[in-house]
Parts: sequence; structure tokens; C-alpha cells
Amino acid sequence: MKVLYKDLKNGEIKLRVEVEDDLWHLYNIVEPGDLVFSITQRREEKQADRIRAERGEKKTMRLGIRVEKVEFHEFTDRLRILGVIEHGPQDIGEHHTFNITVGSELSIIKDKWEKKHLKRLEEAVKSVERPLITFLTLEDNEAEIIVLREYGIKRIASISSSGTGKQYTSSKKEDFFQKVLDALREFYKGGELLIIGPGFTKEEFYSWAKDKNPELLRRAHIYAASHGGTVGVNEVMKKVGADILENSRMAVETREVERLFVEISKNGAYAYGKEDVRSFLEQGAVEKLLISSRLMRTEEGEEYMKLAEDSGAKVIIISEFGEPGKRLESIGGIGAILRFVPR
Repeated sequence: MKVLYKDLKNGEIKLRVEVEDDLWHLYNIVEPGDLVFSITQRREEKQADRIRAERGEKKTMRLGIRVEKVEFHEFTDRLRILGVIEHGPQDIGEHHTFNITVGSELSIIKDKWEKKHLKRLEEAVKSVERPLITFLTLEDNEAEIIVLREYGIKRIASISSSGTGKQYTSSKKEDFFQKVLDALREFYKGGELLIIGPGFTKEEFYSWAKDKNPELLRRAHIYAASHGGTVGVNEVMKKVGADILENSRMAVETREVERLFVEISKNGAYAYGKEDVRSFLEQGAVEKLLISSRLMRTEEGEEYMKLAEDSGAKVIIISEFGEPGKRLESIGGIGAILRFVPR
């Protein structure tokens, strides 16, 4: 994200979307009630005669809408901001939708920019500089390329071969490896590359591919996983060292939710569920508050975050779209790791 203009006195910040992950950050910044301006297209209505209206061509114009709803589409890399037109050359009072994508510019005007919004914005600006983390999951005859995003993991390519098991001949294996290498050349955009999976296929591919294209695999690391695909990715993210995943928001979320469930399993210093978490927050016993992004955007979620801020607890917002978020949602969308267990 790039900040183009900032005037907190009047509540306005103008931004440009630089990468796909910025859309996720905007989803957690823009809220109902905000006034958002952006360049968009809207069809001009023309009156052909007194009886029948003729639809005009779409025109490019700058509109300001009062936000009613925000929708994040994780699979299409776009953000939809829906609201009522308050400023513009036409159709005041009618509904309109901004489709925000990479390259879009928008101005957000809030009555007050909360600390959580400014922190998220700061994180979005910094995240542009973070290298991508890509996973290549390999099994005997299947491979997937998966990218670690701010909100979760996204599968961007799947490769398969007809050869299986012991009948997987050398020539077929090389054909499969070539398909995988071709896919990497197309979809791998740099940064750390983690090659994972069960068995020895990952090592065989690495040895074969580094002779074909050593530069492409320059930042490759190999890790064992009991499964391929997203299951294997989630498994590896729980155990990979901080030297690779330290700056990844998704990796932090995975580790913190895993820590919470470890505490639950051993009946340790934890709380989950709204009533218990509120009680421990009020007692000042919470070290870290884990709250789902879904709950965070509600008035109730605001109350929990305010309690955490007042008691000195660290707040970690967990994406509702990733595996950690789904685990947290299964126990009410909120949990806490405690400093101590009050008696």
C-alpha cells in the first residue's frame, strides 16, 4: 500500500493499492459509515423520449459513496465497497459499488481514525517490501504451487501426471518434473521457496531441477511433511523456523493459534469463548488476545479490543479466511493466552 495523502485532522487518507494483499488490509480498514472516493465507471442514463429510457454508455467519473458494506473476494483478488452516492456528477442517493483491484486509488474519510486502523495501514505499507513465500508441494504424481498471503494461503497452480507408484517410469517422472519446473518458471515470483511433501519426491525433484535451472532454485528449502497440498503447508508452517517465516503475518497467526490450542490441550494458561475471555481481560490476566477478523469488525469485537488495550494485552487479529482463523472460529472466534491463571 502506498499513502498518497494524509490529513488526519480532516479524517482523510488517500491510498494506492500496490499488491494483492493490500485488498485484505483495506477489508479491515474500510467500515460502514466511512466516506470513500474513487474513480469508477457508471452508466449514464439518457432519456430517448418521454416514454422509453435508453441506457447510455458507461462514463469514467469520480464518486464519493457512504459505505454500507465491504466484501473481500479472496479468489478473485478484488475488494467490493458498496454504498450510496453522496458526491459526484450524477445519481446522488443511488447505490454504487467500487471494484478495487491492484492499481486502484481511493480516499477514505473517517470521523476518527482509530489506532487499529492506523496500525493496519502501517503494516500494509511495510508488507509491500516483504518477499513472497511460495510453497511447492510434491507427491509421487501430484504437485501444487501455493503462495502465502496476508490473509491465508492461496493455491495458484496444480500439476499432475498419469504415472503412479512403482509403475512410474523414469521417463514419465522426468516429464512430470518438467511440467512442475515449467509451472515454477511461470508462477514463482521470487522470495523464499519451500519444497515440501512426504517421501523422497521433493528431494528427487530438487536434485533434477537445480541442474536444469539453478538460479530459479537459489532460495529453495526442503522440508518433510506428511501430506502434500494445503494440509502439508499448514503442517510445515507450524514447525518451520523463524528465519524464513518471521515476517509473515500468516505464519504468526498459525503459531499463536497453535499455541492457544496447546494450552487448551494441557489445561494450561488459556481462555476461549466470549464470557471467559471478557472475565480474564477485566482481571488483567490476558497476555495475548486472539480475535477473528469477522468478530473484530463488530461493536462487540471493539469492546474486547478496548479491554485488551486498557489492560496492556497484545491484540492479534486472525484472518477468518485462513486455517488458523477457522480453528479459532470453531471455539467462538476469540481466545486468550494468559499471563497467569487467577485463583
